[in-house]
Amino acid sequence: MLIRPVALDDAEALTDLHLDVWEEAYTGLIPDEILIERRSQRSARVDRWRTNIQTGRFSSVVAEGEEPGRLLGFASAGTARDDAPGLPTLELTALYVRAERYGTGLGHALLEKTIGSSAAYLWVLDGNQRATAFYERQGFRFDGETKVDPVGIERRMVRG
Repeated sequence: MLIRPVALDDAEALTDLHLDVWEEAYTGLIPDEILIERRSQRSARVDRWRTNIQTGRFSSVVAEGEEPGRLLGFASAGTARDDAPGLPTLELTALYVRAERYGTGLGHALLEKTIGSSAAYLWVLDGNQRATAFYERQGFRFDGETKVDPVGIERRMVRG
């Protein structure tokens, strides 16, 4: 397995991965209609990934396995989008791996490549116990902040 910076040529495979991992992680946590709508907008999502990759808004890495064109996971981080006193200036904006790779250390490897041991924060969907437990093992803790997102309530976790 290889973890490397995302490339423009990854946009389609990354879109497919992103759609798949959302379904694997969030089925039962968010309304099915949201997952169906996301999949129906695949071409727009490919374009959005191309734009994000070209602009470098976030730093992203992907994990590729032995099967050509099929990505196993990705992570993205960048300058904090929230402005709050004492909040780290680095935000982990995404970290996903395919369900078949849960428990293999891939998530930890992606986190290390993306933010290392830096102080950072992230938002996690309320009720996503697998993700919450993973982030807690990496030193993140809830700080009490929440926000309502179209997919549900998100809770902020911070690592100092």
